[in-house]
Amino acid sequence: MAERRKLEAAMLVLTVFGTLLIVPPLVYIFSQPISHFGVPQVVIYLFAWWALIIAATALLTHWMPRDSADPGERD
Repeated sequence: MAERRKLEAAMLVLTVFGTLLIVPPLVYIFSQPISHFGVPQVVIYLFAWWALIIAATALLTHWMPRDSADPGERD
């Protein structure tokens, strides 16, 4: 049970941290007229964080133990 609470807290932190990383004031820092391989820097920044947030969410949900009160689960 304690492990599940830690993972739920990590999901909350990930959500807040991910939201803060894509708010306009921080994105404006990377909104420079710089291109890497023809792709603007801001696009690379947003896509990289988006992909990392999705990967971290998938990893955390994979580690999350199943809820014992799941109505779809039969014994």
